[in-house]
Amino acid sequence: MTESARVTPTSEAASSGAGDSAGASIRVRAVQFAPTADAARNADAVSAQIAEAAASGIQLVIFPEYSSFFANPVDGRMVAAAQDLDGPFLRDVRAAAARSGVHVVVGLVEAREDGARFSNTLVAVDPSGDIVATYRKQHLYDAFGQRESDWVEPGVLDAPQTFGVGPFRVGLQTCYDIRFPEVSRRLIDAGVDVLVVPAEWVPGPGKEDQWMTLLRARAIENTAFVVAADHPRPTGVGLSVLVDPAGVVLAQAGDDAGVTDATLDRPELEAVRGRNPALELRRYRVVPGE
Repeated sequence: MTESARVTPTSEAASSGAGDSAGASIRVRAVQFAPTADAARNADAVSAQIAEAAASGIQLVIFPEYSSFFANPVDGRMVAAAQDLDGPFLRDVRAAAARSGVHVVVGLVEAREDGARFSNTLVAVDPSGDIVATYRKQHLYDAFGQRESDWVEPGVLDAPQTFGVGPFRVGLQTCYDIRFPEVSRRLIDAGVDVLVVPAEWVPGPGKEDQWMTLLRARAIENTAFVVAADHPRPTGVGLSVLVDPAGVVLAQAGDDAGVTDATLDRPELEAVRGRNPALELRRYRVVPGE
């Protein structure tokens, strides 16, 4: 994997590392890479990236949707390659996280009992290698001529999946979920400060603009950080990005495989929410539907 897309933060608060000594900030990396139809090779690539991230001082590493296995188009090959939560791919990822002492979010093609479809799953692993959150994609990509639901079982509307990293609570959602603002808002109601969005955002007319607009909108309306990791071209649009709570892009990748880093600063989050207390002023709440 190349590092041609490596980008550093541009905001003063992020670049100065303000608050690091007091534990008020964390370093986060979005890894933009193209999973293959070889799960063992993908596990090796993810493990290597985890080690490199830890050596660079990163505390939270985000990988794309379908990190364990990807076939284009999504079809029966994905069902056949699906693994359990205790399967070899996650065993390798958990071991790598424990060796490196970092938090990891990774996409898993997860096996279902009936074997007819699979779950499009995100798994969060802590620095001891324990699984601390598991999210199964709720809104399937039955749009723009695609039919993800032919092969993917939608996740149940269970409790928001969150976990802690330093001074932040992190919440999980996947790709097409970002088009549904209530997903992010429900995570915010659960105390989340950082919205994580692993994706395989399919290219097409206007899709790049939609990707960036939606991610920045979720940051602005929730006064939260957003971290999104996509596949590079040609299967994804790339443009993995880290956005601050005011909607300012801290760091952004290009089209190619690589990594994108930024510092998320707790005082910055609190300052934005102090200037714009939209979460306190709102008069609606989000509850699960049918």
